[in-house]
Amino acid sequence: MRAQTLPSTAEAPVLEVFASVQGEGLHAGEPQVFLRLRGCPLRCVWCDTPGSWALPGEASARIDAPSAARREPAWASPFQAACWIAEAERGRQRTVSITGGEPLLWPDFVLGLRSVTGSRRLHLETAGAHPAALARVADSVDHVSLDLKLPADLGRPERVGAVAGHVVPSAEAVPASEREWRDARQACLRIVRGRDACAKVVVTGERAAADYEELFVDLAHLAPEVPLVLQPVTPMGGVRPIQPEQLRELVDLALDQGLSVRVLPQVHRALGLA
Repeated sequence: MRAQTLPSTAEAPVLEVFASVQGEGLHAGEPQVFLRLRGCPLRCVWCDTPGSWALPGEASARIDAPSAARREPAWASPFQAACWIAEAERGRQRTVSITGGEPLLWPDFVLGLRSVTGSRRLHLETAGAHPAALARVADSVDHVSLDLKLPADLGRPERVGAVAGHVVPSAEAVPASEREWRDARQACLRIVRGRDACAKVVVTGERAAADYEELFVDLAHLAPEVPLVLQPVTPMGGVRPIQPEQLRELVDLALDQGLSVRVLPQVHRALGLA
């Protein structure tokens, strides 16, 4: 790992810091500390954290310390975020999951966080819409949980605007068309190939199994050693759950591509955890 260092002035808006159990991806079930950042240009129809999309002018961060939860100004340096992470832990150090929102809006912050967390494991959860930012931070994180998304599951992207007095988030263009999404997906898969990573696909009853095949084909061709995690959607907002027969068909499609596939629901929601 070749971590880059950045000035401590790199900052990002934090939504919350809390200790819980990882509910998604290859490390589901692992106790972690979650650093959730604000800001996301995507509008996934099944998103379970829409409160993380926008950057309110007077935003605050919820710090869930063992003694009591409290509010702090949202904009934080990597050092301040590292202090909150240590405060939220209960006992020994845990892996840190950098999630959102979309953390790759803030690549300088992610790099800065690496420089102040030492040997602690950092896991990055990303929607896969920002391959240039992913390429910048890939050597500075220990694991990448990369979403592979169907354009049909996405609303029109919305720009995350700047907040007065703070650095503008990444200016990298967000995919809008099917072709742009395919290009971004393939670029991200090339970046994670050979790394500690997993590919996660949220599957719903809204789509036929064959609709996901192009995602599996790209994974098999570009990063075949990366495990695939199929995540049945947690029904909300009118999105239909996937049916058992559809799920069996998806597993067969993935296996036909030679992929290592697991099926995992959102563990934290099944357990009633944050």
